[in-house]
Amino acid sequence: MARLLPPPSRATAAVALSLAASVAAGAAPASAETRFSVRGQGWGHGVGMSQYGAFGFAKNGAGYRDILTHYYTGTQVSPLGAKRQVRVLLQGPKGLVKFTGATRAGTRKLSASRTYAIRRGPALGTLDLLSATGKRVKRFASPLAVKGTNPVVLKGGAGNGVTDGAYRGVLEFRAGSYLGVTAVNVLGLEDYIRGVVSRESPAGWPIEALKAQAVAARSYAVTTSKAGDGFDQYADTRSQVYGGVDAERPTTDQAVRETRGEVVTYQGTPVTTFFFSTSGGRTEDVENTSLGREPKPWLKSVEDPYDDASPRHKWGPVRMSFKAAAKKLGSLVKGEFRGIDVVKRGRSPRIVAADVVGSGGRVRTDGATLRARLGLFDTWAYFTSIDSEEEPAEGGGEQPPRTDSAGGVPPGAMASRAVAAAIAGDVFPVRPGAFVEIERRTGRRTWTRVGVSEIRSSGRYSFRAPGAGSYRVKYRRTAGPTVRIR
Repeated sequence: MARLLPPPSRATAAVALSLAASVAAGAAPASAETRFSVRGQGWGHGVGMSQYGAFGFAKNGAGYRDILTHYYTGTQVSPLGAKRQVRVLLQGPKGLVKFTGATRAGTRKLSASRTYAIRRGPALGTLDLLSATGKRVKRFASPLAVKGTNPVVLKGGAGNGVTDGAYRGVLEFRAGSYLGVTAVNVLGLEDYIRGVVSRESPAGWPIEALKAQAVAARSYAVTTSKAGDGFDQYADTRSQVYGGVDAERPTTDQAVRETRGEVVTYQGTPVTTFFFSTSGGRTEDVENTSLGREPKPWLKSVEDPYDDASPRHKWGPVRMSFKAAAKKLGSLVKGEFRGIDVVKRGRSPRIVAADVVGSGGRVRTDGATLRARLGLFDTWAYFTSIDSEEEPAEGGGEQPPRTDSAGGVPPGAMASRAVAAAIAGDVFPVRPGAFVEIERRTGRRTWTRVGVSEIRSSGRYSFRAPGAGSYRVKYRRTAGPTVRIR
């Protein structure tokens, strides 16, 4: 599912997105410069429980049941009943696995103080148990169950693809059909949830938020399965993040204990409880996202009034050149990239459908694809394309600058020389009757508004410069590239 960014707890590689760097400020005279800018809200897929929203609800006195029934419409929190087991993939079929703390491998007794290893045997469906020195101790048929009186510790080593750490229950090793060994942790549902909660919500959060996370994680575990290959859950964001014993904390253990066996149900049946980091203020209907095409009555868009505690409640602007944007969008761009036109939004309003516009035509895509290709935090995003260039005086320019009390033309600016050039360019997409603000650099990092220019229906704007200097336009809080008028 989702992992949260620091603060409040830790850096998370699953969501360490690579956002594009800003375009250089300067622009050569009489040459067009372009800038593509993205602003947005939220972090994640937008469906179900916002973890930062749950944090905010708990800080404002809400109990975990109220939190859950707010995000999962029409549901109840109910006892699960029968005990369940969970099978978690810790390592895919590659390399060998070292472990310690085990007292038994199949029928063979082991020493808990010694380190052993498992590798694929020479024959199909066999495994070799090795000593620390690499000597074969015994050959087994796959799968092989390894357990100890205390948690067994995996010691995969850097780059070996093993989720190192201590694990409760049983470690089950399977011989891959062609490569290496698969390691699966088989354990009780409650012990599994103990290893999940602090990896999904920081252990220092209010107890009611942690209890909501525990119930959501338990519900997700019992209603989803990857099916096949001997496991039903991944140990990362492909399912939900699991850290075994190393992830257990007193506060999260308390949350699991005080909600033991409880799940979210709709009309008496446990339901899939998607959750994610940050909603931006509203969650989304599941059918408007990549998580599902069919409506689910408990996964409806709801307001999220306390989500603003998140540092990703609002984000941006993310700026990049047209060239960089086109490279990221790849085959979605026909011809030269012009911009992105959102044609349908959901309730939140996350992007349901959008057109990538190029000189060679439009290509329809969805929000999830744009998020992945551009490296955005969420599909709740707004795109602005601005290009600017110096338009020589011979082109005639347009009307003198329209000034206002807030910005005005600086004293003496008109006297610096006759009107020699204009700033001109295009904005995409544009609203009818919209304006760009024109700003002039007045310091190393300061800009002063010197006028506004109405944008034509085609997206074109033009503004006569009051004198030499560096200028830029702003549209809906997005600044375009700098143009130097000499």
